[in-house]
Amino acid sequence: MTERELILLGFKSEQIEEYVDEVDSDYYYAYDITNGFTLITPSRDELVGDDWYVEIFNTDPAIRFYEMVKVQAFINMLEKSKVK
Repeated sequence: MTERELILLGFKSEQIEEYVDEVDSDYYYAYDITNGFTLITPSRDELVGDDWYVEIFNTDPAIRFYEMVKVQAFINMLEKSKVK
């Protein structure tokens, strides 16, 4: 998955605090579904090449998505299932 795809899906870039003042700062992407349920990427410096992936935050074992179409389907299902 690319950064452009993450942005198209609605993910927001989050800067890692320890690198805030550095020129080459590190960041990751996050998408908040609800309070306490977030989709998150690894930080830029943890990537192998330019391949981004998405995880459900704080699960053990990790649940990962590597394809934009699967992330989009998951987000759509969750967003439509919210009780308002």
